[in-house]
Amino acid sequence: MRPSPISCSVDLEADGVQHGHLQLPHSRDDSAWGAIMIPITVAKNGDGPTVLVTGANHGDEYEGPLALVEFANQVCAKDLSGRVIIVPFMNMPAFASGTRTSPIDKGNMNRAFPGRPDGTVTEKIADYFQRHLLPLADLVLDFHSGGGTLDFLPFAASHILEDKDQEARCRAARDAFNAPFSLDMVEIDSMGMYDDAAERMGKTFVTTELGGGATTTPETVAIARKGLRNVLIHAGVLSGVPDHAPSRMLTQNDPGCFHFSPADGMIEYRHGLGADVAKGDLIARIWNTQHTGHPAIDIHAKTHGVLVTRHAKGLIQHGDCLAVLAQIDL
Repeated sequence: MRPSPISCSVDLEADGVQHGHLQLPHSRDDSAWGAIMIPITVAKNGDGPTVLVTGANHGDEYEGPLALVEFANQVCAKDLSGRVIIVPFMNMPAFASGTRTSPIDKGNMNRAFPGRPDGTVTEKIADYFQRHLLPLADLVLDFHSGGGTLDFLPFAASHILEDKDQEARCRAARDAFNAPFSLDMVEIDSMGMYDDAAERMGKTFVTTELGGGATTTPETVAIARKGLRNVLIHAGVLSGVPDHAPSRMLTQNDPGCFHFSPADGMIEYRHGLGADVAKGDLIARIWNTQHTGHPAIDIHAKTHGVLVTRHAKGLIQHGDCLAVLAQIDL
């Protein structure tokens, strides 16, 4: 395989705190010999575990970037035992445009793995993470929220895995994050996901969904900041006492958790996030916007559970995710 075209301006093996960039050459109309500059901070003190922390895998999700730029600004190497690699804006083109996907190639970073060194811009970034950053990590924390199209209860998540020892490590790190909700998560389709790339390498992987609407709240940013610190303490990289509060444990043990819109229209929710929903309950109604005089389409819960995800916008398209439920893990 060809070498990555990305160069890193910091020494990933050196002790101390270094701020620099991942530089990806990118020839474009306004700069023939231009480059995409992705900020990176590496903080290291001696031997110890490595934690790779990332935000803006999708460019319209902001809790992770806010927590990471603050931590990068404040971190002192003397407080560490090991290494933290911080990439606040993983898909920098998408982050700069405030969009889920890259405006350059429409690439969804979280569907681009393992990437290609000779592929699109998004594939080149994914390839660099796949071959150069993920192999260094013992634990990976990737911040997400709902962006412009989804709203979530604030939760940290780990996946149900075939390797139960690895699954237990991921769950322990997820629980250490200590979001208000903690979820054993099932993905609709894991193909090409950063999560799957890390887990296939045997890494301990934690992700989050901390809100939505392509904005933040003081509460969701506080969850991100606390969770980052807690995970670093859990990994043994940062000293201190974790900040723990009660977390409601959830699981997705029923494929009926996912509900999709059967038509285009205007959506009316009958339950808010966090509501307990019984099987058969009316979750939402889809109203026809092309004609008056048409009855709404009622969407009933296919299973019981807590409403953890909903469509963020007032209009919805046929096939869009409308609602996701999760069950209380007793």
